[in-house]
Amino acid sequence: MIKFLLWMILLVICWPLALAALVLYPIIWLLLLPFRLVGLTIDALFEFIKALFLFPARVLRGR
Repeated sequence: MIKFLLWMILLVICWPLALAALVLYPIIWLLLLPFRLVGLTIDALFEFIKALFLFPARVLRGR
């Protein structure tokens, strides 16, 4: 909702820039999508490594 309101303000202030943002937003989103997927994969990998290192402590703490 806030993004839409900011876009409406931009439309009133500078409509060519608002229309350019409206057209370019999906293109930029598609270009950045692989980086988001790589970030998600790296985050999952670090969580997996953390779980591997903390697993012995969880097993010992359970007793």
